[in-house]
Amino acid sequence: MNRIETPMHLRQKARKAYIVMTVFTLLILAVFIFSMNTGYIRLSPLDVFKTLVGIGTDKQELILFEFRLPRIVISVLIGMGMAVAGCIFQGISRNPLADPGVLGINAGAGLAVTLFISFYPTTTSAPVYLMPVLALLGAAGAATLIYVLSFKKNYGLLPIRMVLVGIAVAAGINAAMIVLQLRLRPENFQMLQIWLVGSIWGTSWKYVLALLPWLIVLLPYVFLKSRALNVLNLGDQTATGLGTPLERSRLGLLAAAVGLTGSCVAVGGGISFVGLIAPHLARRLVGPKHEYLLPASALAGGLLVILGDTLGRWVLQPAEIPTGIVVAIIGAPYFLYLLTKSKI
Repeated sequence: MNRIETPMHLRQKARKAYIVMTVFTLLILAVFIFSMNTGYIRLSPLDVFKTLVGIGTDKQELILFEFRLPRIVISVLIGMGMAVAGCIFQGISRNPLADPGVLGINAGAGLAVTLFISFYPTTTSAPVYLMPVLALLGAAGAATLIYVLSFKKNYGLLPIRMVLVGIAVAAGINAAMIVLQLRLRPENFQMLQIWLVGSIWGTSWKYVLALLPWLIVLLPYVFLKSRALNVLNLGDQTATGLGTPLERSRLGLLAAAVGLTGSCVAVGGGISFVGLIAPHLARRLVGPKHEYLLPASALAGGLLVILGDTLGRWVLQPAEIPTGIVVAIIGAPYFLYLLTKSKI
């Protein structure tokens, strides 16, 4: 028997969600501070403080402001963007295993970046603001193909068909990428392989400025559409009966998710697992209502990626482990635990 939610129950759920989001924010700040002290050249907390207030040495300012801070900020932004995109895909497809990687959106963006790298000897010789645009075009191309193949006349977009088509499209695009990689020079091939497993290689403020506008525009739009996602989760017939413009809502949210995925993949590579695990973690803590789930997923994703990037730089110094691998190592055991507890 379903329990009727009284105003008191709703207030309790809202209070719990705000507490969870506050904890996530504090954890991000804690890892942020720790990450500023982590690297091949260690800066003590006192050195970091002196540098932040403007009384550090030139070397300390170079390390902190030109190398570490941009990378840390990019880590948080990528985590937020990928997590929200994963949450949207799971809501649209009504499939808890959907994420940008599974649906082939990452593969489309990766194909565009592979073409980008193949035409430029080094990424520094190319306009940095072009990469998010190209990745967005690649992701949009893959998403358009998936949408067209998943759409069936008189039935609309079929969520299960969407996931299956996405898997097939991803397989085809990955095969095309392998063929393109054969023509790359050894140094570009090695860089691309590191990028594909999820390595945050954009470590300057220009990459932050290239990524930030996409998130500033798209995240508020998605948060405003949280109620539409709630209705879509009720099923097509119920959503239509409630007066929701079904296909228009799906298209708008799908476009936002594609934009977030493409822009994040452009500077962070294939860190796709965060789009799968962060929404699950947030849903377990704040519930399924997207008013709370979307911002909680964003914070959980930001925490996962900044933690993964920090551990990747710290564990095997002076070598680095790609962030995508560390995020998978962190998230996989928890995700397997969720599967053992679920009815899937």
